[in-house]
Amino acid sequence: MNVSSQPISPTQNTTKGILLMLFYAVLISMMHTGIRYVSEDMHPFEIAFFRCVFGLIPIIPFFIHQGLIPLKTKRFPMLFTRGVINIYCMLAFFFSVSIVPLAEVTALSFSAPVFVVILAVFIFKEKVGIRRWAAIFVGFIGTVIILRPGFQDFSLGQFLVISSAFAWAICMIIIKELGKTESSVTITAYMSLVMAPLSFIAALFVWTWPTMEQLGWLAFIGIVGGIAQMAMAESLRSAPTHVVTPIDFTRLIFIAIMGYVIFDQVPDIFVWIGGSIIISATAFIAYREHKLKSVKKRLVIET
Repeated sequence: MNVSSQPISPTQNTTKGILLMLFYAVLISMMHTGIRYVSEDMHPFEIAFFRCVFGLIPIIPFFIHQGLIPLKTKRFPMLFTRGVINIYCMLAFFFSVSIVPLAEVTALSFSAPVFVVILAVFIFKEKVGIRRWAAIFVGFIGTVIILRPGFQDFSLGQFLVISSAFAWAICMIIIKELGKTESSVTITAYMSLVMAPLSFIAALFVWTWPTMEQLGWLAFIGIVGGIAQMAMAESLRSAPTHVVTPIDFTRLIFIAIMGYVIFDQVPDIFVWIGGSIIISATAFIAYREHKLKSVKKRLVIET
């Protein structure tokens, strides 16, 4: 995978972007399946620590080739803030994966882009039209269908998924801002460097020494997760966001297959219906973002 160390600047290579996002969806599904498997005998907080540590392996070649150049930055406070917020996101999500069916976790996690739009309204005072507000409402309906309040108890695992999706939405906004000046290597490196010690503190309270088999799985989780993050960054660099974002939704299919084959988990009809509604709402939001940017760009050119 050819990964650039320059700040993200999307170019028009749609095929490459789509294939990389599909690659990301497969890898991240494998990582989540690995987390579920290892969490049967190991606490998710410890798994998160090893994910951060082993996640540095895929970017080691860049340090060998470039030295410490990827660590040079003038935006450390923002990189550190992203790491602090992201550690809650990771700990909450990993814990939810250990107690909630994989497909349900995945479907609920797709609500993150919806939260991004809501945050943009309150943080950046961004104007959102009726169509995007409608999409946000539809995404909320999809989430309610999966949770089914009044028909089943709102579990801790479900709360952790939704709260981690909200935290990840904040991270997405920060990453988008960082991408204007920082490379994907720099962003990924600081993610692990900040999150590893923080996750270690959480892991200390539940620490058990992993066996060699568990260590192998932990290395697999970290390396696959690290490669997946790089693939996603390159996908966003290669093609417009509105083109590649919907490809990530194939993750629900991959994770459903893996959950069924490995853990005998069968997603109920509410997960599929709610997940489909959330996916549709998110895809429409991405499409509207693209249309609005195109209009603004055309207005600038004309003036």
